[in-house]
Amino acid sequence: MNQIFKSPQFQQIMTDLDISHWGKISLSQPLTFDFFSQWLDQGLHGDMKYLENSKDLRMNPQNLKKGLRSALVFAFPYWDHPERHPEVSQSQLRIAGYARGFDYHFWIKDRLRKLIDLLKESYPHEEFFEFTDSAPILERDLARKAGLGWVGKNTCLIHPEKGSLFLLAEILTTLSVDENSEMSPDFCGHCRRCLDICPTKALSENKELDARKCISYWTIESRKIPPKSLRANFGDHFFGCDLCQTVCPWNQKAHGKNLLIELTRSNFNQPQLEEELRFLFSASGKQIQKKYLGTPLLRAGPFGLRRNAMIVIGNLKIQSLEPEIKNFLSDPQLGELAQWCLQKIKSVEP
Repeated sequence: MNQIFKSPQFQQIMTDLDISHWGKISLSQPLTFDFFSQWLDQGLHGDMKYLENSKDLRMNPQNLKKGLRSALVFAFPYWDHPERHPEVSQSQLRIAGYARGFDYHFWIKDRLRKLIDLLKESYPHEEFFEFTDSAPILERDLARKAGLGWVGKNTCLIHPEKGSLFLLAEILTTLSVDENSEMSPDFCGHCRRCLDICPTKALSENKELDARKCISYWTIESRKIPPKSLRANFGDHFFGCDLCQTVCPWNQKAHGKNLLIELTRSNFNQPQLEEELRFLFSASGKQIQKKYLGTPLLRAGPFGLRRNAMIVIGNLKIQSLEPEIKNFLSDPQLGELAQWCLQKIKSVEP
């Protein structure tokens, strides 16, 4: 049964598609559903209401499609990935590593469809559906049960040899699979580097992330202006934050000490940085969308990118951009933040 997964053809396509590791399991109620439910009850998900609305489906992933029995779970590495986007790969803005390439929702699904074509040849009467961060399922729970790693204190899935700088994706299927995966032990131990490095203290010892404090949440997911109490702690983070991963010993083991460069940021080109930021305030919404077409940055939209830029400008005290910020003082959405930004620029405080 399931001989296709042991075939040279399957192993070759896994290599060709740059899948670092994978596993297969039967679908069942997630092990962490109660933890997830309590997390929602505490309001730690912020304004991500879609997590509440899809709660029942996340409890029973087999109900997503009729007849689903199993999940094939894959990890796609993205650090130093060759498929970089020309507009963001060399950007001086501080952008999360996964977002420096093309939008993974598209290129990962394209790769999964190639796998599905192969699987359909062997199992023409079975159904296969590809997902990556696009279905109401608890992905890390599936991946953990499939043997792809453990959930660390930074709430990311960590593999002892691959680290955590990979994206998860799934093929859910009506096919019954042989389960031969073992869940990895938790190797975080007493380490708390991720907890200590987090600028806004969004992480806790019990592996809970408070999205309401998280830089990634505020710069990517949220459609609101972050509270004043958090803004200074964002530093120069423009889109997302990698600190809790780049400081992780398992990632440094897998990818080298160069990850620490992401913590220092002492080598960015100031004139280029200022020019990139200026563009966001001089360009129209359509021009911004065109520039970042095909990248994850579009998730924040023109409003979100301008919001993020104001926080970076204020924290870095970039005086040359004062005229651009002043133009937004009367903006109904960004006016208060523009005023804060100007005050930060003129402030003598660090």
